[in-house]
Amino acid sequence: MELSVLQTFVDVIKQGSFAAVARERNIDPSSVSRAIAGLEEELGIRLLQRTTRQLSLTEVGMTYFQRIEPLIEEMQQAIDVAADMSGQPKGTLRITASVSFGLKCIVPLLPDFKAMYPDLTLDLVLTDANVDLFAERIDFAIRLGLLADSTLIAQPLMQTHYVVCASPQYLNQWGYPKLPSDIEHHNCLLFPLAGYRSKWRFRDMDQKESKVLVRGHTIISNAMALQQCAINGMGLALLPNWLIGNNLQNGTLVNVFPKYSNMARFTNRNSTEPITGAVPLRPLF
Repeated sequence: MELSVLQTFVDVIKQGSFAAVARERNIDPSSVSRAIAGLEEELGIRLLQRTTRQLSLTEVGMTYFQRIEPLIEEMQQAIDVAADMSGQPKGTLRITASVSFGLKCIVPLLPDFKAMYPDLTLDLVLTDANVDLFAERIDFAIRLGLLADSTLIAQPLMQTHYVVCASPQYLNQWGYPKLPSDIEHHNCLLFPLAGYRSKWRFRDMDQKESKVLVRGHTIISNAMALQQCAINGMGLALLPNWLIGNNLQNGTLVNVFPKYSNMARFTNRNSTEPITGAVPLRPLF
């Protein structure tokens, strides 16, 4: 009896369907169904009652599941420990991050990462949605901002600074704002985030804080798309330094207010926002 088949059975019960397990493993649902049927044939018992709408455990199936689930977990942890001791990680590492941060900061590192850990399968989930780490079986999440969920184990990775920027083309055509309040008369490229779409916050060199209403005709939910629109002269944009650092150096974008720190959407007194690595409070396997 193979461990992989038993793990498939446990996953089907936890997720409630063959299709969900198949999607997670990127295989055909019929493969999952055959694995469970083979297990039932080997045991000589029916574990599941199948209908067109749902799966349910038989009485003996429930007893079997309750007995093997902790054993499967212990066996998988033993495999992980052995892999750690061998010095070469194996298995699947499922990571999530925002689309822009992933494309800009993570994807360029993947060739070296795979060269270092050839036996490790990396499942990179890039999405701007704040996914449920438990429901999506995420092992490691990179989050931009302060974490409010105390059930996560978190470690700061870096700090990010926000910059109001624009292309030289835009500034030559529409003028160079001298003060943050001047941007009320400019077209701004907006990000549809509550508390961030309509107001930008600033702190000057004397630590005086201010809020400025921003308006614009373009709203985009992706930072890299906003970056490209700013480069093309479509308006002012508020973007993180890790994304536009090269643009500021080569002159395709200009820091409009170098004497101000932009506070983005913060309610605390920090002018920087942490980029944090977080993991669910559970064994990673």
